[in-house]
Amino acid sequence: MNERWKISLMLAPAVLIIAGLFLGGLLLGIMGSLGYMPFIGRHDWSFDAYREIVTSERFYHSFLLTFHIAFTSTIIASVIAMGAALVLRKSFFGRRVIQFLFHLNLTVPHLVGAIGILYLFSQSGFFARLAHEFHLIARPADFPALVYDPFAIGIILQYVWKEVPFIGLILLANMQSLSHDYEAVARSLGASRWQSFRHVLLPLLSPGLLAAAMIVFAFTFGAYEIPALLGQNYPAALPVLAYQAFTDTDLNARPAALAMAMVIAIMSALMIFAYARLTRRYVRA
Repeated sequence: MNERWKISLMLAPAVLIIAGLFLGGLLLGIMGSLGYMPFIGRHDWSFDAYREIVTSERFYHSFLLTFHIAFTSTIIASVIAMGAALVLRKSFFGRRVIQFLFHLNLTVPHLVGAIGILYLFSQSGFFARLAHEFHLIARPADFPALVYDPFAIGIILQYVWKEVPFIGLILLANMQSLSHDYEAVARSLGASRWQSFRHVLLPLLSPGLLAAAMIVFAFTFGAYEIPALLGQNYPAALPVLAYQAFTDTDLNARPAALAMAMVIAIMSALMIFAYARLTRRYVRA
């Protein structure tokens, strides 16, 4: 038996389990979203659940809010991570300590970070009470609503805080694999620092940056716990709305919940497709 077959056989159990769980869950989700749920007496196939959510104003509000959270978090985190990576690639006193602190919150669970945001930025939190102590506001309740707010500022703060080190880690790894000769040649030809970054470094980092950004977008678009903890009741983020419908005492609401879950899955699939196309374009270039 050759080496390739040995590797395939060793990987087969793990691949079968992962693929079985993923494809099985996806298949059951598709069946349920199409109305086939025999355990509650629904045996007919239809697109009624999709028609229901498409005509629902609540669904549209939730979808737009979720897209706003994912898109804004991804853009802000990517920009900050790029700036931090550019600083940390240079040698300076205390660089290793700062780099360690920069990556420290990768080990912190999202829920712990969300509780921290709640205690710091809510209208009864630390900064609200601090502003009241310094007579900047008449009472803590006058502090700007950064949690449970219609613009999801608290949710975005949490995602940015958590995802900046993740994107930065990927960018730093990419930068360390690149030679400084490209930038040196550009500078010797009269390019400014901005031109060297824009036309030399950024194109070289784009595949890694795109990969990290796509992962962050897909995660934040489909994540439940942070919007559930820091978000307002209406409109709720799409994963929260889907969970509420799925856990409704009326089991007939489950097809609509699964249809929303399929929308989230489709968005993630579109991110993967877009990343593959963009990566192929950069490779050809």
